[in-house]
Amino acid sequence: MTPAPLTLRDFDFALPPELIAQHPAAERSGSRLLDASGSSGVAIVDRGFGELPSLLRAGDLLVVNDTRVIKARLIGAKASGGRVEALVERVEPGHVVLAQVRASKSPRPGSTIRFADAFDAEVLGRGGRDGSLFALRFPAEPYGLLERHGRVPLPPYITHADGDDDEARYQTVFAARPGAVAAPTAALHFDSALLAAVAARGVERAAVTLHVGAGTFQPVRSDDLAGHVMHSERYEVGAALVAAVDRTRQRGGRVVAVGTTSLRALESAALSHGGALAPAAGETDLFITPGFDFRVVDLLLTNFHLPRSTLMMLVAAFAGHADILALYRHAIAARYRFFSYGDAMLLRRAGAAR
Repeated sequence: MTPAPLTLRDFDFALPPELIAQHPAAERSGSRLLDASGSSGVAIVDRGFGELPSLLRAGDLLVVNDTRVIKARLIGAKASGGRVEALVERVEPGHVVLAQVRASKSPRPGSTIRFADAFDAEVLGRGGRDGSLFALRFPAEPYGLLERHGRVPLPPYITHADGDDDEARYQTVFAARPGAVAAPTAALHFDSALLAAVAARGVERAAVTLHVGAGTFQPVRSDDLAGHVMHSERYEVGAALVAAVDRTRQRGGRVVAVGTTSLRALESAALSHGGALAPAAGETDLFITPGFDFRVVDLLLTNFHLPRSTLMMLVAAFAGHADILALYRHAIAARYRFFSYGDAMLLRRAGAAR
């Protein structure tokens, strides 16, 4: 008998609010690591993140996302004096940005918004694929204006205002290419000492780029998963990364994706070439749910995700739905810290050799 398709409620779980991490660990690599990679022959092992190098093998490839979080949150006012809050989703040519705009009344095309009491942006009208964003024209290069006048776009479940600590810690040590409005959080655990230990283990490292959008926090509202429209994000998988994966396969190593964003970039590039990994760049709205055929990634390092979220569905697709629910039950019972500033887990792809 064919099992019934999974629905939204199959990805729900009760999370005690106090387990939502509001601040990072004192040291980047000081978080906990729930090891479900099978490397020790035991199904689940509670570890510290500093033990990660011992779980990797010489010849493995660590793939990180080199996107850089921009200070995408702006506070401003309309000419009438009404307060405006904007979250810049992406930067377009011609000093134009696409942004979520919150105000008592939607700003009209042709009007201006003064941000941070420092510069005026012209409202061009609605933008984005579904018209939910506003197109704004900045008076100068947007990345520079955001760096000087913007604020760190902390996720909605972090309740404190952003501060200097967030400016440093809500950014990975790999950050190089500006464009993300949310951090690739699994990579937040790495520091220079841990990377040196990984390299000493004989593990190669390579980078992809996926600019994480605010849509990563968009809830799934359709009980039928096929009814959800995934947000689109810009990504790039270069020739150097593809060559690194080829070398890894030839020497019998494993491809270890640091975070769901790295995984989505790799699998998107493979899908765009019929399943074989090749250089690719563009937009991806890949929605990974159980039943997805993974072509590239063998191990996934990831944080713990929101109930009913697309990321919860992705990890269930990767490691197995029942196994992921069991891991989350263990994590809650063992008081792991959840979400962006929380702890991590290392997952082996369901069906992959140990």
